[in-house]
Amino acid sequence: MKREKVDIITFKVPESLRDAMKGIPNRSEFIRTAVVAALNSVCPLCKGTGVIMPSQRHHWDLFTADHHFEECETCSAIHVVCDRSPREVTSGHDTD
Repeated sequence: MKREKVDIITFKVPESLRDAMKGIPNRSEFIRTAVVAALNSVCPLCKGTGVIMPSQRHHWDLFTADHHFEECETCSAIHVVCDRSPREVTSGHDTD
């Protein structure tokens, strides 16, 4: 089995974060796990920047014409809801 190439990445942290991590036995593994977890939670549209690029705006406007945000009554998570009927969504064709 071929081993994946390992690369070294360094970054600066404030003293408070450095001090908070002092008791962690394997900081490299901790940081790798945290980065992977964060990457799995990144917005697929803005990729974590919090900004929609001008080239994405038209697509976003088309999407939001048939979608809105709601808060889940069970867990309070905000989620996207499609305003089209289930028939429209499953057929893949507009009925207009």
